[in-house]
Amino acid sequence: MKSITVIGFLGTQLDSGRGAGRWSKWRPSVAITQHEDMVVARMELLYTRSHIDLARLIQTDIAAVSPETEVHLVELPIHDPWDFQQVYGALYDWASGYPFDGDSTQYWLNITTGTHVAQICLFLLAESRAMPGVILQASPPKRQMDGAAGNYTLIDLDLSRYDAIATRHARASEDGVAFLKSHIATRNTRFNRLIEEIEQVAGRSQAPMLLVGPTGAGKSFLARRMYELKKARHQVSGAFVEVNCATLRGDSAASTLFGHKKGAFTGAATERAGLLRTADRGVLFLDEIGELGADEQAMLLMAIEEKRFYPMGSDREVSSDFQLIAGTNRDLRLEVSAGRFREDLFARINLWTYNLPGLTQRTEDIEPNIDHLLALHAQQTHRTERFNAEARKRYLQFAQGPAALWSGNFRDLHASVTRLATLSHSGRITEDQVEAEIGRLQWLWQRPDALQPSTDGPAELALEDVLPADAIAAMDLFDRMQLASVIRVCHAASSLSDAGRQLFQASRAQRSVVNDADRLRKYLQKFGLSWDVIVGVR
Repeated sequence: MKSITVIGFLGTQLDSGRGAGRWSKWRPSVAITQHEDMVVARMELLYTRSHIDLARLIQTDIAAVSPETEVHLVELPIHDPWDFQQVYGALYDWASGYPFDGDSTQYWLNITTGTHVAQICLFLLAESRAMPGVILQASPPKRQMDGAAGNYTLIDLDLSRYDAIATRHARASEDGVAFLKSHIATRNTRFNRLIEEIEQVAGRSQAPMLLVGPTGAGKSFLARRMYELKKARHQVSGAFVEVNCATLRGDSAASTLFGHKKGAFTGAATERAGLLRTADRGVLFLDEIGELGADEQAMLLMAIEEKRFYPMGSDREVSSDFQLIAGTNRDLRLEVSAGRFREDLFARINLWTYNLPGLTQRTEDIEPNIDHLLALHAQQTHRTERFNAEARKRYLQFAQGPAALWSGNFRDLHASVTRLATLSHSGRITEDQVEAEIGRLQWLWQRPDALQPSTDGPAELALEDVLPADAIAAMDLFDRMQLASVIRVCHAASSLSDAGRQLFQASRAQRSVVNDADRLRKYLQKFGLSWDVIVGVR
């Protein structure tokens, strides 16, 4: 049984009275604690400074009739109780710092006392879950002989039809977006819009979410930040549980996720709860969900839809109410077509799907991320490292240019900045260090087959050698096939002009002005490619 905490304003009129006759009067704040069918463990009694004496008297009287109730007096900085913005702001700020614990406590928001403005503000805060509780409405006894406690009603309302306080909620939304981005001032328009929508969905929906993107694009990091945002808003109370499905194989896959009964298979010496139950009332992040086997996919579908499933070797269902966030670097539509991923499971997790762009698609965000990584390094090492002006210019020129493949995306960038900061001298990263780091990155991104001597001429260049996987996946099959053929010709040609002559051999005779090189250059630019990039992979 959860304990009860009542939150409400002191009634400056209804709760008043100082003589012995006050005990024959119905006083809501005292009466709430006098009901024999329930015990109020704690009361947060809100008041303004001018009514401190009355608040203390109510505190004393409640101690006399209900010693089990702890009364905590809360002074709010409200000068005009009819000023909507002032009252709402004071309540919002207090609620933001209050340690709500929905697992062990139920919260009743008393609207019997206080001004109409205060009552409306409590309604709005309950609706937005800033105060996670139900509405309490108390009323006096119909007849004196009925007792001093009177009656009370609990109302769990859906207040979504009420408009929120626009500025406060807009600020809360902006804070949520900044939190999801770790307060990094990202500049990529597409990414910023994506995060703004994710913040909205995370705050309003418990449905599964699917994050798609290449390795290192930040899927795991974003999933954890969404969980932390939900927890701060009292939308989840359980744990954040993360598992990479690519590491699950055989019996251990189902056992890890769904648990098992003792003796369910060889080696099952003890019972295991499984990660789905560990994530009860929390968030389960299944990274690389496309790697799950067929049996696990079927069991997961049931667990998502019904919140129930069978542990391995058990004939008794268990339950877990978790929110699923899935991650993948594959195009699950292709996996469904190939029969490797269940169509019904894909439909269930595809309600909210977000494609996170790789670093090469967000080059304008490289600079603010570098500053963020240097700040993190300073927090961890207690040393501040900065680029010289020339070194910063050179590093950004390379990092944002076509020669920087960033195949590991933000993991590569994090490692690179960490190396530079660690090897810096007297807090300064020099141009020489940047040149050395560029050499390391170029070596890192060099394909292993490029290191092998070839006796049959240059190997054919594939799309994957010059474009990230997510960019290729976004292209039509026609464009992929055409571009792949153009790249093969370019890779084998001696110059841009030579490649242009080969590719436009027939149509060039019909043109009055022939500039094959410019024509080919513009075609490559459509896909973010250049001759230097293709030649650089040789």
